[in-house]
Amino acid sequence: MRCFLLATLWAASLFGQGLTPAQILHPSPDSWPTYHGDYSGRHFSPLNQINQSNVKGLSLQWVMRLSTTMQGAIVAGDGPEPAPGANTAGASGLLVKATPIVVNGMIYLATQDNAWAVDARTGKEVWHYFWKTRGGNRLGNRGAGMYGNWIFFETPDDYVISLDAATGKERWHKQIADVRAEYYSTPAPVVIGNHVLIGTGGDYLDVPAWLESRDPETGEIQWKWNATPRKGQPGAETWPDEFSMEHGGGSPWQPPTYDPELNLIYVTTGNPQPVMIGDSRKGDNLWTSSIVALNPDTGKMAWYFQSSPHDTHDWDATQVPVLFETTINGQPRKLLAQACRNGMFFVLDRVTGKNILSAPYIETVNWSLGFAPNGQPIPNPAKEASVGGALVSPHNGGASNWPPPTYDPDTGLFYVNTVEGYSLHYRVLAEGQKAGAYGGDAEHSLGGIGASLRAIDVKTGKQQWVHNYPGADGTGPRPEALGGLLSTAGHLLFGGGPSGHLIAYDPANGKILWHSGLAVPVSNTPVTYMQDGSQIVLVAAGDSLYAFSVQK
Repeated sequence: MRCFLLATLWAASLFGQGLTPAQILHPSPDSWPTYHGDYSGRHFSPLNQINQSNVKGLSLQWVMRLSTTMQGAIVAGDGPEPAPGANTAGASGLLVKATPIVVNGMIYLATQDNAWAVDARTGKEVWHYFWKTRGGNRLGNRGAGMYGNWIFFETPDDYVISLDAATGKERWHKQIADVRAEYYSTPAPVVIGNHVLIGTGGDYLDVPAWLESRDPETGEIQWKWNATPRKGQPGAETWPDEFSMEHGGGSPWQPPTYDPELNLIYVTTGNPQPVMIGDSRKGDNLWTSSIVALNPDTGKMAWYFQSSPHDTHDWDATQVPVLFETTINGQPRKLLAQACRNGMFFVLDRVTGKNILSAPYIETVNWSLGFAPNGQPIPNPAKEASVGGALVSPHNGGASNWPPPTYDPDTGLFYVNTVEGYSLHYRVLAEGQKAGAYGGDAEHSLGGIGASLRAIDVKTGKQQWVHNYPGADGTGPRPEALGGLLSTAGHLLFGGGPSGHLIAYDPANGKILWHSGLAVPVSNTPVTYMQDGSQIVLVAAGDSLYAFSVQK
């Protein structure tokens, strides 16, 4: 009886308080309460117990391989009943791309059709939820969101699901889009106030895209923002006709960032449709491949900046919009920085959207003729797909991709994993024919220079240092295979890379201070939190979680 009482009290202490919006605004040291750790997208932690003086003592505290069997799982969903003994990871196996959230001693994370609660102290599974899917693209899941005692995540067949954080039991599920239209849903929901913000994606048919806000209590839609305009709306002049804009894509598949003082969310949008051949969508094609500032209470747009006007190389602009403050020309500024997939680094005034800085951040980028007065790149027509082939860098995977960069306010540097690669783009569509989705273009990868971790000065766009990954020639890992980054007040920068190691760098100069080999390369973004007085660094590699601490 006494053991039962203690267990009950322990569970109540973990789940009773829940997570309030104020706790996301000001995260406690023992938490990583949302996808970016806080709303800024900086992936920076103020924890410094692990620092340059003791990082060499960092060692494995526990490892946990996520269970993908049906045994003991909570099963729900609208799809067919799985066969007895089915593996919930699917034929391709489990790969954790999600950034875990950590709240009240519990780790919550999601993969395609699955969600887990894991004890942050021991690495033991507390519950496992499995969704019976109706299909959909299974390229990944970027994690979960939390409000109160409720967990939210999206599924490949386009549902948002709410679970009870204590038990894993389903509260409700709501359809976001129709999987039969080739939509798929991968973002981690972000909770702002009483808004659960979710996006969807779809690159394989010419479909419209949107970001929506849902009520955490009921799952009902509060507002919906279309990533392409409708007839008569601002931005419609950048499309040739109503049909093209209504089928224009622009999927917002990256979690937004948020400035609570301005009450603005910063949403990044995907590429226009058709993807590679833009004959049927002449114009800049707003609001695709853009950074857009919206009011989270209404969905009303405040400003936009288009990173790739009339994108014809599948670069989109969905990389993390990182928020920070610094002094420019003697004046304190509220700024936003993005290392875009197209190879360009942008710094914007996040109050107005005005461009402060535009510069390439890899040496091989060759698709632009320079920058317009508003800071937007000027596309080079010679880099459009042609019958003879156009040599373009970056390649389709981009110079960077969805894995989060990090910004360290102590160094004033922006850190991002990059790839320098080339592709030939061949036009295989006759004049007058209309392309659909990826049709009309044949891309052939030619290789490149390599993959590297770069430190960029946000005031100048110049690189402070570059760490080249050994053995990476640009034909190997796409940027997403390099994992995300974490910086801390302990003057440390954590990341993965193609070598299969978790690495701690000196953020000032890129010197490697510590590394540990994992079974496979890091597949997500490291996070850090306090547990029982010890700082933990948590990372995923393949189907497993690894927790590191300095042993006392």
